[in-house]
Amino acid sequence: MKQLSTRAIALRIGLCCAGVAGAVFIVAAKGDTPNFWLKLLLLSGLTFLSGYLLSAFLIRDFISFRIRTLYKTLYNVKQQRDEPLNLPVTGDDLISQMQREVADWMKNRSSELEDLKKLETYRREFLGNVSHELKTPIFNIQGYITTLLDGGLEDEQINRNYLQRAEKSVERMIAIIDDLEAISRLESGELTLEPEEFDIADLMREVMDAQEMKAGSRNITLKFRENYKPVRVFADKQRIRQVLTNLTTNSIKYGKTDGQTEVRFYDMDDHVLVEVADNGIGIAREHLSRLFERFYRVDKGRSRDQGGTGLGLAIVKHILEAHGQTINVRSTEGVGSTFSFTLPRRAAKAV
Repeated sequence: MKQLSTRAIALRIGLCCAGVAGAVFIVAAKGDTPNFWLKLLLLSGLTFLSGYLLSAFLIRDFISFRIRTLYKTLYNVKQQRDEPLNLPVTGDDLISQMQREVADWMKNRSSELEDLKKLETYRREFLGNVSHELKTPIFNIQGYITTLLDGGLEDEQINRNYLQRAEKSVERMIAIIDDLEAISRLESGELTLEPEEFDIADLMREVMDAQEMKAGSRNITLKFRENYKPVRVFADKQRIRQVLTNLTTNSIKYGKTDGQTEVRFYDMDDHVLVEVADNGIGIAREHLSRLFERFYRVDKGRSRDQGGTGLGLAIVKHILEAHGQTINVRSTEGVGSTFSFTLPRRAAKAV
C-alpha cells in the first residue's frame, strides 16, 4: 500500500471540508441567492484552505511529536555508541527519514549480534582449551604424587623418575601461564616495546644455533636461502627473537624428517620482508584463518605429543601487531608452509 505524505492527507481533508461546506451552502441557499456561484466558490475555497492548513498543521505536529520521541530514544542509544544520528528539521520526509534511521540502526545491531555470537563461541572454545591444557599436567602431577604416597616414595626405581615427570608437568603449566600473561600484556598495551636497530640476519643465526639440537633430532636442516649481508631493521630485538624462535620451533615440530627450514630476507624499500619456510606436512586451507588463535591446533593429538603450549603463533601475531605489522601464512598440504612478516628498516619519522 502506497504511503501518503502529510500534504496528501491534508489535501484530502481540505477537499472533504470544501465538499461538505459547498453541499450545505447549496441546500441552505436553494439557488435564489444573488451571486450564488461566486459565493459557493469563495466558501468552498476558504473552507478548503482552512481545512488544508489546519489539518496539515495538526497532523504534522502530532506526527512530529511522536516521531521525535522515538528519535530521542534512538539518539540516546546511538550517542552511547558514538554513532551519528541525522535529525531532520521538519517536513514530509520525517517518517521516511525515521524509517531509514531505524533500518540502519537495526542493520548495525544485527551485525553486532553476529559479532557477539562469534565472541561467545570463541570464549567457550577458549575456556574449554585452557581447562584442557591445564587439566592434562595437573592430572599427571596428581597421578605421580598419588603413586609416591601409596608407597612409591620408598621405591628407588620409580621415586626419582616420577618426581622428574611431575617437574616436567609443572614446567608445562608455568609455560602456559607465562604465555597467557604475555598475550594479555600485549593485548592490553601494558608491554612496552624497546625498539632498536639491529641485524636480523645475525639474530636469526643465533636462533638457529639455539634450535640446532632440536632440529638435529629429526635430521632437519636449518639454513638461509643465501649468504646474507647484514640486514638492518628497527624493532624490539628480544621480542623479534621470540617471533623467530616460535616460527623456527613450529617449522621443526611440523617439518618432515630429513626436511629443511629455510629463512629468506627480501628488500622492500623501507621494510624488510622475512620468510620462514619449511617443506613439512603443510596446513589444510580450512585451518589457515584460525591458525593464530590461542590454543588452536590443526592436529591436536600430534601437537600435544610434540609439546608446546599452543600459544606460540598467537604470541607471534600479537608481537608483530604491537610493532604495527602483520603475520601471513601460505601453505599446501604435503608441500610445506611459509610464514612471512615485514619490519621497518628505520624508526618512523615523527609527523
